[in-house]
Amino acid sequence: MSAGIRDKVAIVGMGCSRFGERFDCDLEDLLVEAFDEAIADAGIERTRIDAAWCGIAVPELSLGLSGTPVSVALRLPNIAVTRVENMCATGTEALRGAAYAVAAGACDVALAIGGEKLKDTGFGGLPDIGMGPKNDLFWPQISAPGAFAQLASAYQAKHGVSRDDIKRAIGHVSWKSHQNGALNAKAHLRKAVEMDTILNSPIIAEPLGLFDCCGVSDGAACAIVTTPEIARSLGRSGAFVTIKALQLANSNGREASHRSWDGSYFVTTREAARRAYAEAGIREPRDELDLLEVHDCFSITELATMEDLFVSPVGGAPKDILDGFFDRDGGLPCQSDGGLKCFGHPIGASGLRMAYEVYNQLLGRAGPRQLSSPTLGLTHNLGGFPHQNVCAVSILGLPGA
Repeated sequence: MSAGIRDKVAIVGMGCSRFGERFDCDLEDLLVEAFDEAIADAGIERTRIDAAWCGIAVPELSLGLSGTPVSVALRLPNIAVTRVENMCATGTEALRGAAYAVAAGACDVALAIGGEKLKDTGFGGLPDIGMGPKNDLFWPQISAPGAFAQLASAYQAKHGVSRDDIKRAIGHVSWKSHQNGALNAKAHLRKAVEMDTILNSPIIAEPLGLFDCCGVSDGAACAIVTTPEIARSLGRSGAFVTIKALQLANSNGREASHRSWDGSYFVTTREAARRAYAEAGIREPRDELDLLEVHDCFSITELATMEDLFVSPVGGAPKDILDGFFDRDGGLPCQSDGGLKCFGHPIGASGLRMAYEVYNQLLGRAGPRQLSSPTLGLTHNLGGFPHQNVCAVSILGLPGA
């Protein structure tokens, strides 16, 4: 039986572009911006890279279906470059490809990179993604805020939460992210927002207000992975991060098929989390993890995710949130960099951007956002709609953690 890839893969370099309305450049420029930081961080020549995986979710807007434009933009040494897509988990899917290649011994050094150039579309949200004749199965004729508002309604109904209480809880989620994003020079939105402003903002889809919805953005992020042995040979000693677990779970359609699922949680997150904790040897995530980066496409999603990751008890996430447990100075900080709420969501970059924050926190490089001596962090991506989606959970940690 497979034991997974725990501690078989080290991250020795990471980079992240500034996210925002980057009308001054194209996607290739953003990828180069992230890659240049990562290669300098790793302290290696690009000729050491054996293969690359690039996550781009909307190729119609950028470089097409091939990995070749990425190879050209980065001047990679004629290696295999594979373009991957897995909805909003695309960035983590790229990391999984690179990490598995190293863990299998197929590569000594591999590159994972992802990005998107979405502000050029002019859309306030994600553009339509062409997926063939059954497109409506994954992208139904409902808005993303509308779909996740249904998640909120289902959660309220199941747990008897009043409108005022759910608004206060999800409002605190948004307030927290803006407080953290204000400290991050690479975030799209860098302004702290008062709670009254959040609670009194226009309703987009009841109960989600304007500040409960993340926007889109332009951005790219990158990771260079190798074995721990090679990492030490590069002189990194303990100055690298190892992958403790990396798990994906895709919906099998059960949620949309019959009424065994009540719509108040995500089946895939619970499955991916169980597998990730087993792979990493984690028994009590609430006590053992030091920070979280989760897919807060909407503030209600972050609330539900706290329970789906088995950090908050079922029905207990609102209390944990309002008690400040997930604040930067709380028991388990979540979104210390501002999350999707303040970075925006260039799909192919988001999973790697989350890993970038965990990586920097673990190595003590997070500047004014730095937490106190973290050793284990978790990232979580969720792609698609509540009734059918893909979830990715990764756990990163210091060697020996």
